[in-house]
Amino acid sequence: MINMTLETDNKKPSITVDISLQEPAWENLANIEKIVYETAIKALELAILPKVAVGRDLEASLVLANDDLLNLLNNTYREQDKPTNILTFASLDSEEPVIQGVLTLGDVFLSYETLIKEAQEQGRFITDHVRHLVVHGILHLLGYDHIDDDDATDMETLEIRILETLGVQNPYTLAEYQL
Repeated sequence: MINMTLETDNKKPSITVDISLQEPAWENLANIEKIVYETAIKALELAILPKVAVGRDLEASLVLANDDLLNLLNNTYREQDKPTNILTFASLDSEEPVIQGVLTLGDVFLSYETLIKEAQEQGRFITDHVRHLVVHGILHLLGYDHIDDDDATDMETLEIRILETLGVQNPYTLAEYQL
């Protein structure tokens, strides 16, 4: 597990991103931990934070997993017996969020096999797709969703802006793109 903290000056809170490599195939992607870390930090820096997170030290966990684990989690928590590209478990969704100290935002799980397959099918660079899913997951941890059209538009607009700062093209310009 890699634990990295963005050290800021005394006026700004710190951001800690824990990255757990559960699937060895992720190592086939050069600098994957660095890419995931930089992307998560950028998303946390540029997102509009929920009130409970403003001015607090933040922590997020990203798990680089595989289809087997995502299938198990998807079946257990969403009653869908299939793998998926990403699952998030946001602490802010809990009935007892932490009021003081470091705010642990939750966990983002990414599946290597599904992510690679999607990137190939959509003709996207794999690292761009990784960055998009990391941003998408971090925004879910912060309370963003895409259940209705207005919320989806807000979330997608923010994703596009964050990804642009990372040099990633708008992922929603692809006609077949779906999360």
